[in-house]
Amino acid sequence: MPTPQTNDLEPSDLEPNDLAHALWYSRAGQAEIRQENLAAPGADQVRVRALVSAISRGTEALVFGGRVPQSEYERMRAPFMAGEFPFPVKYGYATVGRIEDGPEALRGRVVFTLHPHQDLFNIPASAAIPLPEDIPHQRAILAANMETALNAVWDAAPGPADRIAVVGGGVVGSLVAYLCGRLPGTEVTLVDINPARAELARALGVGFARPGMANGDCDLVVHASGKADGLDAALALAGDEATVLELSWYGDAPVTASFGGAFHSRRLRLISSQVGRIAPSHRPRWTYSRRLAAALGLLADARLDALLAPSIAFHDLARRLPDILDAKSGILCQPITYPCTYP
Repeated sequence: MPTPQTNDLEPSDLEPNDLAHALWYSRAGQAEIRQENLAAPGADQVRVRALVSAISRGTEALVFGGRVPQSEYERMRAPFMAGEFPFPVKYGYATVGRIEDGPEALRGRVVFTLHPHQDLFNIPASAAIPLPEDIPHQRAILAANMETALNAVWDAAPGPADRIAVVGGGVVGSLVAYLCGRLPGTEVTLVDINPARAELARALGVGFARPGMANGDCDLVVHASGKADGLDAALALAGDEATVLELSWYGDAPVTASFGGAFHSRRLRLISSQVGRIAPSHRPRWTYSRRLAAALGLLADARLDALLAPSIAFHDLARRLPDILDAKSGILCQPITYPCTYP
């Protein structure tokens, strides 16, 4: 894998508030921090100084590896992304920052926004979602993942007292298990090959099992491991006429699954879920901003801090990315903290 690089940052005659630094995925296996000049925020914009952002390993590992299929180039564009797939792209979708400039009523507010990893940026005021006062900045970076999990639960439509298995204990899978575990009487099991996920499951208030050890005959199974073996495990856990929700995204990797045997005779229902559209059950009434605000509100639980790795500094991010995105790292959500001014 090529070595990540950081651009040499040339001295600038600009004021610090006109100069920004952003992480760019420059080619497969390589990232760098680039310097860019900011125009003054427009009449409908705010200027945000980042406090913390998040690397969520699944999607950004595919971007880093150049594994976004050409057919998905447009659908995979994140808000405020720059560049074009496959490379170079400025990509990311979970930043918490403080508004430094804009309407007087908004200055000083801490907000969440779906922006790439960048220390200073301008966005429309409507894209800055104020943080509830009871949610710490670092936990708030889980908002995009919680939004995906919320949408998946809407798609899956679990009910009270259901037996539910979630295969894959990454961030999104764990958040789905957490949300399902809050329904009255549900029996929720997080299934993962990593035995260390048992501690996470306990922290989130759900059960844990290794593959092959979970209770079957489930009313609902959610697959979020990103592996074909995980999908087979999910199909095996489903009860007759149950729903298997496929929440993994495989990028350009081909996937095989066991659709022979009893798949048809048991009349299993396999459906997909993706956050790019609001679940059909809620689409007539919900907007994207309402869904994101709801996801932020659902983070008011200190147990969710178990998903966060120790933070690293933004200026170390390009160098640390290969380790963060390595499937063997065990990292769930990686917080990145930003200095008040770039070093």
